[in-house]
Amino acid sequence: MNVEMPFAILAEYERLSLAHSAGPPEQIEAPGLWRGIAFRVGARRLASSIAEVNEITLPQALTPVPGTRPWLLGVANVRGNLVPVIDLGHFLFGSATAPGDRVRVLLVRQGAGGSVGLLVDEVYGQRSLTMEMQADAEGEDDPALQRFVERNVRVDGQRLGLFSMPRLTRAADFQQAAA
Repeated sequence: MNVEMPFAILAEYERLSLAHSAGPPEQIEAPGLWRGIAFRVGARRLASSIAEVNEITLPQALTPVPGTRPWLLGVANVRGNLVPVIDLGHFLFGSATAPGDRVRVLLVRQGAGGSVGLLVDEVYGQRSLTMEMQADAEGEDDPALQRFVERNVRVDGQRLGLFSMPRLTRAADFQQAAA
């Protein structure tokens, strides 16, 4: 076997790699572009800023916490951290989230430290909103959501409520999980 042959091949790869000119990097933070994670709670489609949702995970095994409100499902061990898991549909609308293949937990950092898991019916993934889409925003008419939804926009013909996770985690009734 000729030892110079593999070296020549590697040298050619290096030459081609150095000659390759990458285009301009994709502009992630375009002015006026809002990025978020879209999800469903009951019949409502919502989205929270991508900066407010740390992770999306499958529901974990839960340890019940006695003496708490029914919307606090229990605590889960997420990579060594105990995280309370809240049924967001039950907290907002009073009806428990039905188990299913699409159910997910959004991990959200709380202002005081630590994270909380929010059980939602479905996660649609990332959504981007332009300034034009935001300019046509309308207010929230559902009393259960008014304090958390800043505005509603139309995306692909469907209403999407922009949901504030910091408002949720700072709400007094959300912080009072004891029954």
